[in-house]
Amino acid sequence: MPQGSPTVRWPAYGLLLGLLAAPALPAAGADLPVDLELVLAVDVSGSMDLDEQRLQRAGYLEAITHDQVMNAILSGPLQRIALAYVEWAGPRSQAMVVPWQLIDGPDAAVRFADRLADAPLGRTRYTSISAALQFAAAQFDGNGFAGDRQIIDISGDGPNNSGAPVPPVRDEIADRGIVVNGLPIMIKSSQLPTVTGFDLDTYYEDCVIAGTGAFVVPVLNIADFADAIRKKMALEIAGLPPAPILVAMREPRVDCGIGEKMRGSWYRDP
Repeated sequence: MPQGSPTVRWPAYGLLLGLLAAPALPAAGADLPVDLELVLAVDVSGSMDLDEQRLQRAGYLEAITHDQVMNAILSGPLQRIALAYVEWAGPRSQAMVVPWQLIDGPDAAVRFADRLADAPLGRTRYTSISAALQFAAAQFDGNGFAGDRQIIDISGDGPNNSGAPVPPVRDEIADRGIVVNGLPIMIKSSQLPTVTGFDLDTYYEDCVIAGTGAFVVPVLNIADFADAIRKKMALEIAGLPPAPILVAMREPRVDCGIGEKMRGSWYRDP
């Protein structure tokens, strides 16, 4: 080696190359970048009987750990998402059942599912989709993650019947860039079509979901519960809605206040 030539230490050089090739980590105190921040907002109102709640919980447990959902996570640029599980019913009945957790592989998904499986089933009165959306949207603030997309996945077996009207709340959330997708549960014979002339999936399309690419996946039969949840989560994570619905460009086909009107004739406040 010529005199004065620099000495190259190959192990250190290889380490430098490895560091340059590795994805950048956030600075201390910074939010962790993820492909998606997803809140699963699950209906536990009184109209959901315990059998339905068990089926619903089992469907989410299966979906969270399913290969189809995991493949969707690992297909993203960062190969990780942040996930939280919320249960809701009336205007003052929302609970964070499983707080935000990084899902970056099967082990993390199993840990999330284990926490959910250990949580007791909740059940309380009334259906406030608007309050559920407000609560879920607030969970994105200061959660420690920075997602390219933010989605609220809300399930329910009836229209909003208490709390604020849904459309203004939905629109405010959409203005923040948060997408709201719907999982209307239609496995019971319901009075909704008889009274209103439309089904719950139509209500969710016109009155609940919002944002670019927002969509609805209805649950029509008990046997379809797990499949519908898994399909919906995989589509959300992959960013591939089956049929985008441009809510803001369409007049509602239904009365978005029908639930409040129906409740006025069916219920009395405590």
